Amino acid sequence: MENAHTKSVEEVYSHFCVNESTGLSLEEVKRQKEKWGLNELPAEIGKSLWELVLEQFEDLLVRILLLAACISFVLAWFEEGEETITAFVEPFVILLILIANAIVGVWQERNAEDAIEALKEYEPEMGKVYRQDRKTVQRIKARDLVPGDIVEVAVGDKVPADIRICSIKSTTLRVDQSILTGKTCLLMISQPSNYFPGTNIASGKAVGVVVASGVNTEIGKIRDEMAATEQEKTPLQQKLDEFGEQLSKVISLICIAVWIINIGHFNDPVHGGSWIRGAVYYFKIAVALAVAAIPEGLPAVITTCLALGTRRMAKKNAIVRSLPSVETLGCTSVICSDKTGTLTTNQMSVCRMFVVNKAEGDSCALSEFTITGSTYAPEGEVYQDGKPVKTSQHDALVELATICALCNDSSLDFNEVKGVYEKVGEATETALTCLVEKMNVFDTEVLNLSKIDRANACNSVIKQLMKKEVTLEFSRDRKSMSVYCTPNKSRSSMGKMFVKGAPEGVIERCTHVRVGNSKVPLSKGIKEKIMSVIREYGTGRDTLRCLALATRDSPPKLEDMILSDPLKFAAYESDLTFVGCVGMLDPPRQEVAASIKLCRQAGIRVIMITGDNKGTAVAICRRIGILSEEDDVEQMAFTGREFDELSPAAQRDAVTNARCFARVEPSHKSKIVEILQGFDEITAMTGDGVNDAPALKKAEIGISMGSGTAVAKSASEMVLADDNFSSIVAAVEEGRAIYNNMKQFIRYLISSNVGEVVCIFLTAALGFPEALIPVQLLWVNLVTDGLPATALGFNPPDLDIMEKPPRNAKEPLISGWLFFRYLAIGCYVGAATVGAAAWWFTVSEDGPQLTLYQLSHFLQCAPDNPDFDGLDCHVFESPYPMTMALSVLVTIEMCNALNSLSENQSLLRMPPWENIWLLGAICLSMSLHFLILYVEPLPVIFQITPLDTTQWMMVLKISLPVILLDELLKFVARRNYLDFEIPAVSELFVELYREFTLFYDN
Repeated sequence: MENAHTKSVEEVYSHFCVNESTGLSLEEVKRQKEKWGLNELPAEIGKSLWELVLEQFEDLLVRILLLAACISFVLAWFEEGEETITAFVEPFVILLILIANAIVGVWQERNAEDAIEALKEYEPEMGKVYRQDRKTVQRIKARDLVPGDIVEVAVGDKVPADIRICSIKSTTLRVDQSILTGKTCLLMISQPSNYFPGTNIASGKAVGVVVASGVNTEIGKIRDEMAATEQEKTPLQQKLDEFGEQLSKVISLICIAVWIINIGHFNDPVHGGSWIRGAVYYFKIAVALAVAAIPEGLPAVITTCLALGTRRMAKKNAIVRSLPSVETLGCTSVICSDKTGTLTTNQMSVCRMFVVNKAEGDSCALSEFTITGSTYAPEGEVYQDGKPVKTSQHDALVELATICALCNDSSLDFNEVKGVYEKVGEATETALTCLVEKMNVFDTEVLNLSKIDRANACNSVIKQLMKKEVTLEFSRDRKSMSVYCTPNKSRSSMGKMFVKGAPEGVIERCTHVRVGNSKVPLSKGIKEKIMSVIREYGTGRDTLRCLALATRDSPPKLEDMILSDPLKFAAYESDLTFVGCVGMLDPPRQEVAASIKLCRQAGIRVIMITGDNKGTAVAICRRIGILSEEDDVEQMAFTGREFDELSPAAQRDAVTNARCFARVEPSHKSKIVEILQGFDEITAMTGDGVNDAPALKKAEIGISMGSGTAVAKSASEMVLADDNFSSIVAAVEEGRAIYNNMKQFIRYLISSNVGEVVCIFLTAALGFPEALIPVQLLWVNLVTDGLPATALGFNPPDLDIMEKPPRNAKEPLISGWLFFRYLAIGCYVGAATVGAAAWWFTVSEDGPQLTLYQLSHFLQCAPDNPDFDGLDCHVFESPYPMTMALSVLVTIEMCNALNSLSENQSLLRMPPWENIWLLGAICLSMSLHFLILYVEPLPVIFQITPLDTTQWMMVLKISLPVILLDELLKFVARRNYLDFEIPAVSELFVELYREFTLFYDN
């Protein structure tokens, strides 16, 4: 039934053909169940296994690699001779990599979409219903409820479906809807309303009609909204996609160029004079070039780096559910934070109170107190003028505590599973219960009590002294509630009334004020003084919610009171004596203010988005630093209604300047996130309730609280285990450090791949024999390079990392300067690798000592060719030149890993032992290289051979200069010579000397 809250009770009953006293017939229940189904959310049908597998091959780099594997497999199939078996190694290894990546990807996907299933946690198991087969209320499984059922809800119950309240069986009904709206809702008798499943009845009792069940409920709609929300790609994923597209184009052009350059060699004698065999041979070289250009280990290294980052974050209580979001945190520019439970504790707490100390005529002196503790834990102190107070020595405080304990239907409960104190009942009354425990006015011995017994120890002492006879429940007209109590151990039957309520209503009915043990008339001057302090509490920075506490020392006899008529309650609550006033709030978390300051320092804007009223929201914003005292609230704080009334252009302007949104609906949150994303902001959305789930999923980074709902956790990318807002700042810092480290190992891997491409291109262009073959390239890309690349993820963060503004999400992964550095280092790597092979052919005493002409025309080697007289053509198949080239490539990459410790800092400033993991990875990589050199049968598989000491010395001579080259490039970057200006030689030496001296002194 749509808009049931706008219909009269009779219209609702008529629509469902139901009677309140008897409920639905069993036949009607059956018909409704056939029409609407069970009152539950059906399991979401996810993607099939094959769909998930195919999705893993949508990445362009993966497709290129798959194509290379397929081509290599076909070529290996037609391979002849001794190389047949080794030819299959390359496609087999590539396919093995792709299968492993697909398995990991599918596993992650299977665990990523559990938000919808988690919604079922909030479906109550049982419901109380009236049906015609029984004369009284009966308990049934909530899943069996149907629209039209008459249900009963009372304090402690979860609402079993969307129900329209038809009658309230108590004076008032309080429903805690913070799980949906972020605030507690108070329903009065005159307010017909719907209440949604998953919300809790805080106090009272009511009867209503089920107007929607299952997927048609409000939570069902949230489920649909979550299902319809598309997951945005993270900035890293977008950059890697762009990088893959660019790389594929470059690979294609180079491969085609290499093949075309060698068309003239297709008919060389080595190919038997067959043009087709020559074309196939150079096609294999082009495929090898593709394998060399693709950083096969990059996806695995990125995943490993992100996973290591998540472990470090977990130690800081930030649990990351989505690996790519780790990097996205690094460019977060806006945090949209829910107030209740995120910036605040979601635990009402009394923080200030006062009683009258002296009163004479129109003047009085007040005793004001502050109370520590911002949770429901019965832990805190009472202070006056900054000094601890023993409350038992203040008679007025004893009476104030008595009113708080007796004029109260709530209690504290220690949750042994969670290890925290929780409320039982309404939040405001629980705050008073907690205050009584902190005050301990009768000096109750509580130190040796268990936490369960400690929860209500002081309240129990007071309740043993007085017996609560009757409760006059809250009503809007008098804005107060009261209890009628009689002494437990006294023979006197004289009762006493304790009253609490809105100050303006209660004080208006007061005639006296309590001063110590006596009471004095409440004069106009004293009343004005009291009200001025209350206004100060309510309109100050804290915007406290104030309650006045009073007594009626001589109330009417209980038998003379007409309790069935709430209109007479105000008369009974007259001739009151004012005792004191308490001010409470949902306090900010202690660490939030410092976290907000760090966010501002890091260039991150924090926006509070809450369902609470604007005044309270702005006060909290000022208190924690989101808004300063000088900020113009009119331009920076909006209610949901004010926001809706703005034009689209004005809404965009509002979101640009806003720091606070109040009285918002869940749809507002998603809209705000959308507008921010339209400005290319990277948005993190924090929250803990069901209402936050769609926006959490829509934002680039959804952050939920550990104590929040499972719905919020499952829709988020990150969960704060300690509910600590400052953990977000630590996570952002970690995200920035991870991105910097990723740039370093991507630079490291890409420069290696560039070197391999240059090596193959040079050998093809110069006509030299192959220096590296595909299986060797795979080994380098995956193993020897992969280990140091992973270790680079452990690089320490820069000291000023949180003093820089967020990086632009559209910032290219590889800038022009970085590309030049890749190219410079890569060209040296390629030239050194080819040079090492050429050295063995032309210079080495153990080699054939060829001329450059013979080396560059080796394909023309034949017994009848005079240019190769006396030369055994099989020398060109020797494993030594390949071994030299591979060893130089591996050694240079180990030196290059040291260069990658920092993007711009010299090794003299950031020595290798700053990252002990990197040193270990380099040692392991070299050990693995020695393994394939010296342990049979690995040299046969990789077509290499052991080297002697002389050859290893040459490897080091060729490899080590790469450190000096990169030091020079770093110096240029530090001096901002990005336009390739050449610094004076003297300046370079002075800088290097200064850094060396500083290094030596340290």
